[in-house]
Amino acid sequence: MTSPTTARADIQSLKTFADFYPFYLGEHSNRTCRRLHFVGSTLALICFAMLLATGRVQYLAYGLLCGYGFAWVGHFGFEKNKPASFKRPFYSFMGDWVMYKDIWTGKIKF
Repeated sequence: MTSPTTARADIQSLKTFADFYPFYLGEHSNRTCRRLHFVGSTLALICFAMLLATGRVQYLAYGLLCGYGFAWVGHFGFEKNKPASFKRPFYSFMGDWVMYKDIWTGKIKF
């Protein structure tokens, strides 16, 4: 497993999501940050459902604002780091949803 310190310096070298996810979890060690991610992801899902139910495209913008807004407050305000989405957006997006599932299933503390 790659340590968060090593991975932070060389995030681009993480070629697979399996390599990236331990780094991602290290960037979410603060419980408040994880909770903000969880709330933002839940609101984003609600916005996506509203988009499907109403066809109103603005719900896509609301979902992105909720998802990323809550996450970035968690990172800048509590975790005191830059979101991984700035350097590895696809893996970071995947990590958000795997962590969301892991919180729901109890693998990660809420």
